[in-house]
Amino acid sequence: MLPIQMVDLQRQYQPIKEEILSGIEAVLDQAAFINGKPVQEFSNALAQYLDAKHVIPCANGTDALQIAMMALDLQPGDEVITPSFTYIATTEVVALLRLKPVFVEVDRNTFCMDPESVRKAITPKTKAIVPVHLYGQAAPMDEIMQIAQEHNLYVIEDNAQAIGGTYTSKDGSVKKTGTIGHIGCTSFFPSKNLGGYGDGGAISTNDDALADKMRMIANHGQSKRYYHDVVGCNSRLDTIQAVVLNAKLKRLDQYIAARRNAADYYDAAFAQHPAIQTPQRAAYAGHVFHQYTLILHGVDRDGLNAHLAAHQIPSMIYYPVPGHRQKMFDSFGLPQYNLETTDWLTERVISLPMHTELDEEQLAYITQKVLSYI
Repeated sequence: MLPIQMVDLQRQYQPIKEEILSGIEAVLDQAAFINGKPVQEFSNALAQYLDAKHVIPCANGTDALQIAMMALDLQPGDEVITPSFTYIATTEVVALLRLKPVFVEVDRNTFCMDPESVRKAITPKTKAIVPVHLYGQAAPMDEIMQIAQEHNLYVIEDNAQAIGGTYTSKDGSVKKTGTIGHIGCTSFFPSKNLGGYGDGGAISTNDDALADKMRMIANHGQSKRYYHDVVGCNSRLDTIQAVVLNAKLKRLDQYIAARRNAADYYDAAFAQHPAIQTPQRAAYAGHVFHQYTLILHGVDRDGLNAHLAAHQIPSMIYYPVPGHRQKMFDSFGLPQYNLETTDWLTERVISLPMHTELDEEQLAYITQKVLSYI
């Protein structure tokens, strides 16, 4: 049996090796390392894939969120609602821009933002909502967009873990995650479903004015060279990463299918076990399984983690400390949050290996070792 990894990028690379090496060699020959032709090709291809009017590539997913918030002209002290149960980047940029993070609950079955918790958190200072499509599953966007419309709020989708995922609205229309709110942000960190061989990110929108502004912000606030209309930053996707992403984007749906097949195997193996809750697939969501995350009931999670490690099986806890309990926010004068579901999940979730190259022998071995402990 081949070694088991949380994400096996080496095996994924082999079928696309020649295409990537050829593309990188062309970049080296042309010395077009910044804003080379592959960057625009990737931007156009991703816009077509998402059915989004605009895609603005940038340096990473955190920059994507920062640029999006900068484009909305939010002022220090304005409130931005986010789930506490997410990776820190979602709220880190809120703090960086001296905005006020407001943490809300998630649904304990889907792990995504709870609309009723959002509704209760709105104040006159609320300016934006940032739903996170956690682990690859879409947040309940119909309800979130309705709340935003009622209160004239912006919605920025954190789509870092769910690129290629779909959302089916109550009217039957189907959209890709990252194209439902006013702005969508994603990451191309190597372990992501669409990952580069280094850092990268992108922003999507159907709003022409926002697109123009975000392009300026990502390029030092320039409207044209040396004319700086707004305060910006320096955030670009380099040409070599675009070569890699172009090759992978063509195969993204294939990669998603492989992840779903692995999730199906896990689901079947753990079905009906009273101590294991498998990921719920919301009826409205086309889950893309960036992570395969279990909820454990009455199980020593640290013991299971150690048991798996002893059998050369990696596992991870995403995330052991929620946002509302991070020390970095102590100086923001935030209230004492009572987020029972979030705290409950942080004590019980564990993620198993999930990637495009998992084979049946590996999946059988992983599930056997999990069940032998529980």
